[in-house]
Amino acid sequence: MRHVVVFVTVLMAVVLYLDRYCVSFSERYIKEDLALNESQMAWFISAFFWSYALAQVPAGWLSDRLGSRGVLALYILSWSFFTAMIGLAAGFVMLLTMRLGCGLGQAGAYPTSGALLSRWVPFSRRALASGLVSLGGRVGAVIAPILTAYLMVVFVPRSTPAELDEHSLLNGPVLCSRLLPPVDAERDAKSSSAVRRVFDLLPSDAKRIVVRYGTLMRAGAREIHLEPKESRILASGLNDVLVRGDLFGDDDFARLRNVEREAVDLQKRRQRGEALSESETTRFNRFVLEAMFPAEIGKLYVKGWRPVLWVYGIAGFAVAGIFWFYFRNSPAEHPDCNAAERRLIAGDQPRHAGQPAETVEKFPAREILHSTSLWLSSVSQFGTNFAWAFLVTSLPRYLMEVHHVPILERSWMVSVPALAGIAGMFLGGYLTDRLTRQIGVRWGRALPMALTRFGAAGAYLACLWIKSPWMAAAAFAVAFFFTDLGVSAVWAFMQDVGGKHVGTILGWGNMWGNIGSAFANPLYNVILGSQPATDDWNTLFVVCAATFAVSGLAALGINASVPVAASARVDPRDTASSN
Repeated sequence: MRHVVVFVTVLMAVVLYLDRYCVSFSERYIKEDLALNESQMAWFISAFFWSYALAQVPAGWLSDRLGSRGVLALYILSWSFFTAMIGLAAGFVMLLTMRLGCGLGQAGAYPTSGALLSRWVPFSRRALASGLVSLGGRVGAVIAPILTAYLMVVFVPRSTPAELDEHSLLNGPVLCSRLLPPVDAERDAKSSSAVRRVFDLLPSDAKRIVVRYGTLMRAGAREIHLEPKESRILASGLNDVLVRGDLFGDDDFARLRNVEREAVDLQKRRQRGEALSESETTRFNRFVLEAMFPAEIGKLYVKGWRPVLWVYGIAGFAVAGIFWFYFRNSPAEHPDCNAAERRLIAGDQPRHAGQPAETVEKFPAREILHSTSLWLSSVSQFGTNFAWAFLVTSLPRYLMEVHHVPILERSWMVSVPALAGIAGMFLGGYLTDRLTRQIGVRWGRALPMALTRFGAAGAYLACLWIKSPWMAAAAFAVAFFFTDLGVSAVWAFMQDVGGKHVGTILGWGNMWGNIGSAFANPLYNVILGSQPATDDWNTLFVVCAATFAVSGLAALGINASVPVAASARVDPRDTASSN
């Protein structure tokens, strides 16, 4: 039964990360759909980590008092509900509120499951089991962008109207300046024939708007906006152009590197001589126009993000039911866990670790505040999560805005780092257990935590010289691998020093890690600004590398052989068993 319990806990972690990071991939579409600015989006992403971080200790303490089964089932139900409700958001306030609710719901998941594993898994396999649960989270992180992207495409079928409206013009004045033909002959010769063709085919009223605002922009005007009526006229004029089957030729299409895969399929049909219907022609031209003006024309797939959130919410309800059916608070309470398995689980526990009590009388505030090792671990987790947050929140934006990677290809690139994390997570549990047996619990936990952070810092620095999106994805994969290679050591350290307060201690460490994540996106936004250039992204990579380095230095000072609570002091005679 201990293996079944671990498996169901892994399944919970998969859904947890799926719900957590599907939003990170779709946030550019949410921004566009709700007409939000970069600052609002940064706080939207950050809101989850604030509520998630600050609820860690109370949630862990609650699980220590009330037991894992009912509490964790409630957590799964709550975050699934708020995930589904994000899909109903009509503005920033509701979006922010639902995101805060997701953080509160997920806050207790890892502390509670960590406390549960400490009751269900033998001590000698504790790091491996913890690594498997964390690995399940990374499986969810791998699945999230790919599944989200493909579901978004599915939920915007080919029968969906592709015409533009006033909200599809994300930056009307800049679009006008790009559509307006150059005035001198040399620049005119170098200008895109496709762009010139779009301008020439526009109706006269739309063409006048392009000339007016395009001229103002080229003269240096700033902070100008199209009136709503003008936006509607320009959108209507572009729709008149999009129905033309001869709008874009094969040469025009071949010059584009960031066109959506659906447009590629339609282009292949065109090249085979197949006639596209009017709706298919409009859809094809819309995708080409999006690729030509990625920052000025809204994405057709923006309509697909809401039903994706509803699907994930329903899936979470199903997992909560499975969890309730299979879980019990301890081996002694499970009807299918026999006496032999209970003895096996308890047999190699070191005397200082013991079995966590089913109830805890008081919160160990004094012990926590006086633990130097725990504070160093908290600093390490803060720095790690601050830098790691880029990989799971801002990487889709980087690939979309810097490299203009289409949605489906972008989903695979975003998944590559998380896939590398799976390898690191699985290998990390094994290496930590083995290293602990060979050199003791002190350095068996500290070295994996520290050295992996230095490796992740080096991977971020490598991004300063990388120009290819796939090479960037590979460098970020190395950073993700090193980060997750040390996660099992972090979990095992918390369980080693937690004793009967293991849920609370895990909550404390997770709190500081996620405060790092909470600070990350608003500070990323300060570094990048609203329209980041390449140098701004490079500055962000240097900052992330520096925080990884600080994290590694702090990890060198932890000591897993000294428990937090005075009631669980290490007996010297237990050194061999704890190693």
